[in-house]
Amino acid sequence: MNEAPFQDQPPQTDRVNAYDEQHLAIYVQLLMAEEEGADWREVVQVIFGLDPAREPDRAKIVHDSHLARARWMTEAGYRHLLEPRMQ
Repeated sequence: MNEAPFQDQPPQTDRVNAYDEQHLAIYVQLLMAEEEGADWREVVQVIFGLDPAREPDRAKIVHDSHLARARWMTEAGYRHLLEPRMQ
């Protein structure tokens, strides 16, 4: 399980935000698990420490919303990581 506290849904912004930066490892783990065909219930239990049998709706929301954000990072968000930061 990851040590970084997480929200049920990552903030949806047009640019990479602090939450994204703090949870890059989670995003990578989710993408890797998806690539391997892992069951989402096992993934949410291992990565987030949630019991999908006890909290099925919340577990599904947490998994799906973070996986969607991880995909966004691979499609568009990564570009923002490469841009110089404004001071």
